[in-house]
Amino acid sequence: MFNQAWLLLAAVALLIGLAAGWPGLSALGALLLTVVGVAWAWNRRALQAVEYRRRLSERRAFPGETVTLELSVANRKALPLSWLRIEDECPAGLAILDGELAPSSQEGIGLLTSVLALRWFQRVRWRIRLRSEARGLYRLGPAHLSSGDLFGLFRQNQTLERCDTLIVYPRVYSLEALGLPSKEPFGDSRSPLPMLEDPSRTVGIRDYAAEDPLRRVHWKATARRQRLQVRVYEPSTHLQLLIGLNVATLPYEWQGSIPELLEHAISVAASLASYGVEHKYQVGLIANGCWPLSDQPLKVLPGRSPYHLAHILEALAAVLPLPTARLPDLLLRSSARLPWGATLAVVTAIVDDDLVEALLRLRAAGRRIVLFSLDRRQESQSAPPGILSYRIASRPGEAPVRFAPMEVFA
Repeated sequence: MFNQAWLLLAAVALLIGLAAGWPGLSALGALLLTVVGVAWAWNRRALQAVEYRRRLSERRAFPGETVTLELSVANRKALPLSWLRIEDECPAGLAILDGELAPSSQEGIGLLTSVLALRWFQRVRWRIRLRSEARGLYRLGPAHLSSGDLFGLFRQNQTLERCDTLIVYPRVYSLEALGLPSKEPFGDSRSPLPMLEDPSRTVGIRDYAAEDPLRRVHWKATARRQRLQVRVYEPSTHLQLLIGLNVATLPYEWQGSIPELLEHAISVAASLASYGVEHKYQVGLIANGCWPLSDQPLKVLPGRSPYHLAHILEALAAVLPLPTARLPDLLLRSSARLPWGATLAVVTAIVDDDLVEALLRLRAAGRRIVLFSLDRRQESQSAPPGILSYRIASRPGEAPVRFAPMEVFA
């Protein structure tokens, strides 16, 4: 590396050589000054017009799937790069199949390190295979570039803040693999109440009956026919399912979390969402965990768009294990905005008195409640009366397996 003493030595050698008439010493001093000047100018332009890019073959994956990361760097100028060092930050949770991560000063972060030389207007590409066995949001970047002059006297650093994110969904099992019934796991979907109607869709009119509310009266048709007419609405056939996930795995927050149990609860919620979308439910999600860099409970409103399941899986991939609210309070607040006839499926690893009380209150208010419990303590306890309850084995598997038989309490 460059040291100012070399510049001072070159200047002294040049002056002494000129004063003493020693051409060899003068030439040596001039050569050193020329090398330093060329190296300084080279270094100033080393990282100009250098492009570094990443491209993921897939930005979303399931655990165990392999994703190809294509890296490319281009030198878009006439000045070649004698050396270029690239250190790209990569989460340690991603397995590098074609190499290994270098350690970094940040916990949980490694460095994808590459050293190469580039000619003028040259582009280089190479590929790395990545694999993750756990759900999560994996951020790739920022990248740190270093280069310098041909003689190694100067060095220039640059940080590229652009990042790419790989979303790894939670594991999704079939209901049979979880030990749940594959037919109507949320109970009989036929409501004992009359078919719900969509007031935004009028399909006709009919004569007024004594039990009809006045807001259904069609006044223009009444004036035309000279007798009271009421609107006939189109029956609503959309079933709604709201999944409530409890990210707490221990009775008290200060006790921490059980990662394996939490991941299994998230997988159960993802599996229920997948089943619901497949069977034409409008599926929503609430959780007392939060998004990264947020302190608000996670929420995905019910919907039936083609990408709605992907939105729910992305939310479950990102949810953090730190509870931001009590699940009973969250359920009571959210139920007020649910349409009548919707099903509330609660997935939890902890069934305490407060949760049971909240579920009974919702049941008394006419809500359809289904409890999916991973709480081992419930083996010696009875299920909440009047609530369809499943006890799922709390032993998470590495691959879809049939867990121990669950018990159903009607």
